Amino acid sequence: MYPRLAQIPQKSFFLLGIRGVGKSTWARTALPGALRLDLLDETLYTDLLADPALFGRIVSGQPPDRWIVVDEIQRIPGLLNEVHRHIEERGTRFALLGSSARRLKTAGTNLLAGRAVRRLMYPLTANELGDDFDLDQVLRYGTIALIWDSESRRETLESYTQLYLREEIRAEAAVRNLAGFVRFLPIAALMHTQVLNAAGIARDVGIARSTVNGYLEILEDTLVATRLPALDTRLRIRERRRPKLYWVDPGLVRALKRRSGAVVAEERGPLLEGWVFGALRAHSDHLNLYEEIAYWTPSQSQTEVDFVLSRGGEHLAIEVKSARRYHTSMVKGLRAIADLPGLVRRILVYAGPHAFRTGEGIEVWPLATFHQALAEDSLWP
Repeated sequence: MYPRLAQIPQKSFFLLGIRGVGKSTWARTALPGALRLDLLDETLYTDLLADPALFGRIVSGQPPDRWIVVDEIQRIPGLLNEVHRHIEERGTRFALLGSSARRLKTAGTNLLAGRAVRRLMYPLTANELGDDFDLDQVLRYGTIALIWDSESRRETLESYTQLYLREEIRAEAAVRNLAGFVRFLPIAALMHTQVLNAAGIARDVGIARSTVNGYLEILEDTLVATRLPALDTRLRIRERRRPKLYWVDPGLVRALKRRSGAVVAEERGPLLEGWVFGALRAHSDHLNLYEEIAYWTPSQSQTEVDFVLSRGGEHLAIEVKSARRYHTSMVKGLRAIADLPGLVRRILVYAGPHAFRTGEGIEVWPLATFHQALAEDSLWP
């Protein structure tokens, strides 16, 4: 097992992440003495559905200082009422693991009103993989732990999308038109790192625009994708521009597009950009790298900066390029953003081997330098 970035909070917590990302494995290692209740165990699941009070009796029979791990909590959200009661009355600490936030967001679900912190677990990062990190393998298959550890990554990755449809979509009855959702997925995968055009997707899939927006919410609720907003140049409000879509793992993107061979040149840019975004999100969940993250583009311009991190009134700009050789055109966006108020650092992350600073103060980092900065929490100057 690879060491994970996740740390045990002092209080009860939700740990959410896509299936196969390693939540249960981490919990068994981090909380070895905990009582584990796995709601994927169909016997336990049906027993608790038939008699919800059983959960309270099980927990009451444990010492108050023993951690209780509830895996796949989204399958029976009503148990959170008992979790709430035991936190209040006995000080019991719960680790609540889930692969979807969809059912936890439904009306009437008790989300514990701040009595449990929320954490996310992402696919394996470069710092977690250590010496096993291989960029070509990462971009080709992704780093979902279930897939990365498989003896046949290609076959496991191909079956993973079916697992997602079967367990997360069909089982939760998240969509009425499953055929339409299946057609939507590869189109959405093509939009990875791109500005979203819901009307265009609707035309390609043959569904209503409102349905596309609902499908995008499902992707976010099931934690496989997220929408990144645009940042206003003046930093007063969010620009009324369309967000960009980022999938959580490059292997998942390729599987949905039915690409299993070596990564070709035109894929590398979006896949690497998405990988860097995932690394920023994973490390921020534990290091508070930023308060907000957005992409930046000035009005009436094709110029863009991939990521602007904001924290305490300061801003850090990051551009990602997959080229192995530096060219001045790669920092066009970082030049354009130079006058942004509060900007403290501009970084180009690229696939080349050399680190240096341009005459304009832009720092050019190989991917290894970027990962090291995340590991050392030195991204901010």
